[in-house]
Amino acid sequence: MEQTPRLWLTLATVAGLAAGALGHWVLGSAPLMTAGLTLAYLAGGVPATRDALRSLRDDRTLDIDLLMIVAALAALAVGAAIEGAVLLTLFSISETLEDRAMGRARRAVEALMALRPDTALRKTALGTEEVPVSQLKPGDVVVLRPGARVPVDGRIAAGSGSLDESTITGESMPVHKDPGAPVFEATVNLDGVLEVTVLRGVGDSTVARMIALVTEAQAAKAPSERFSAWFGQRYTIAVLAGSVVTLGAFLLAGRGWDDALYRAATLLVAASPCAVVISVPAAILSALSAAARGGVLFKGGAALETLAEVRAFAFDKTGTLTTGKAEVTAVWAADSDENRFLETLAALEAQSEHPIAAAIRAEAARRNLSPASVDAVHAHPSEGISGTDAEGALWAGNPRMAARMGVALDAPDLATPGLAALTEGAQTVVYAGRGDRLLGAVTVADRPRATSGAGLAALRAAGMREQAMMTGDRPAVAQRIGAELGFEPQEIHADLLPGDKVALIGAMAERGKVAFVGDGVNDAAALARADVGIAMGTAGSEVALQAADVALLSEDMTRLAAAHRLARRTALVIRQNLTFAIGAMLVLVTAGLFFDLPLPLAVIGHEGGTLLVVLNGLRLLADPIRTDRNRPATA
Repeated sequence: MEQTPRLWLTLATVAGLAAGALGHWVLGSAPLMTAGLTLAYLAGGVPATRDALRSLRDDRTLDIDLLMIVAALAALAVGAAIEGAVLLTLFSISETLEDRAMGRARRAVEALMALRPDTALRKTALGTEEVPVSQLKPGDVVVLRPGARVPVDGRIAAGSGSLDESTITGESMPVHKDPGAPVFEATVNLDGVLEVTVLRGVGDSTVARMIALVTEAQAAKAPSERFSAWFGQRYTIAVLAGSVVTLGAFLLAGRGWDDALYRAATLLVAASPCAVVISVPAAILSALSAAARGGVLFKGGAALETLAEVRAFAFDKTGTLTTGKAEVTAVWAADSDENRFLETLAALEAQSEHPIAAAIRAEAARRNLSPASVDAVHAHPSEGISGTDAEGALWAGNPRMAARMGVALDAPDLATPGLAALTEGAQTVVYAGRGDRLLGAVTVADRPRATSGAGLAALRAAGMREQAMMTGDRPAVAQRIGAELGFEPQEIHADLLPGDKVALIGAMAERGKVAFVGDGVNDAAALARADVGIAMGTAGSEVALQAADVALLSEDMTRLAAAHRLARRTALVIRQNLTFAIGAMLVLVTAGLFFDLPLPLAVIGHEGGTLLVVLNGLRLLADPIRTDRNRPATA
């Protein structure tokens, strides 16, 4: 039921109860009492009866609403019409508050859409024109003034400045961007005048994909949600049957019909599992929404619950623990013509998205080289790349790639001081050649992300029992990076093929739940093998957003620690809710069976308990993982 009609029906139920009570206890007016209670029963009972019958017809399930209706009618039948009206009124108020509270959790992500500006300044041949954002299409150029929000995903064509990306990536500090850098919808241009080329329309933007993914995640039930729904359905049937049995027991014990029916109705309310059923979704929905506002997308409650159990993490090195922005540090050419060799290598690497390839292309650009075109390019995972240029077949990669091509790197004719200096260091070496002839080699160096150390330290402090760093790089390079980040030598695994990573994760999984953290595009097999696959730095990447169970939109490793902490906190809140809900239900049932619990008090205990578990779950909406509450004011 929509929130607005439910609110009006709740107000009508309250008004009816108030009129009935006024007529009965204050004015002594039977007509006023009758009219008021009739309104309360109709406004509070008819919608609930309709919903219960619809669930029975469409889903073949007994809705918990049915328990409240049966109890209210039982109270009416024994002459306790006011108490039945109290039950319906409190139930209606509780349902309205729950709907509004759960709606708040669902709306938390959709609120991102409100951050999108309605119009944008589009650059034209005559200057600029203000147009609706919906009219922007790929290839358009928009002008961003200081303080303006980015209207669509794009790439900076001219200008430079700092942007607040907390709405998308969760990064609390402004990010400086220069021409060529991507910008995302709903982020804020803090300073400078930028010209941005539109890459995607509003329907395909990062924000639109975030909302679609989180909406799907909220609709997908976690294992504990499925269990609570399963339990609630069967328990509802048991409560109805138990109330009938209780009615017979009270009659056999010598109580009158009216008293026995009243007590059975009280027990029906006291034993209702509303709080148990709502305990899990209240926490899950709130956590999913808070995480999304902090730049972390969970693909559903199942991923959230599984991450809470993870105590072992495996990390890809390049682009995950390191910046992925390697730089060429040395070049060796067999014919001593470094520029010609680098030009050939850069032509092949132009087809690769690997960070090392980007470093090689950047070095060629720095030297003002002009790489030719290469065709028939083929990637060899964890080895290298091959293709064909005007002179024939060409390859580049690590020692395994060289061996595949028949190059013996320890051959006497390659024992030159220049090549030896490259291979003896702790930097990544890329070899290139034609067939079994080595053309040359380059070394590139990467460095750990500034946030990797802090993120790993936070995970260790939170109880991470096992960690592993995995890479296809040389052992010397892996040991250098791993040592900087606090990995023990036995936790560093180098020179790995994709299958080796899968095997290592499988071995870790035998000791408990394991998460693998990668770039979301490569390492697909490792992401799939882990109990939780986590893709990092995925803002703007459709492939990466779909690749893993959890997507970190920023490249901040502390976001991973925050997501793990939120998952564990959510599991704690669920346990708190279930413990309280079951405990309160047992207390009410015991009081109803042995201590003549009044029906209104049972209603207050039942509805109050339901509201408390919802509010406890909603506390997760304010989790510190959210960084959107401290954004600077914008124009």
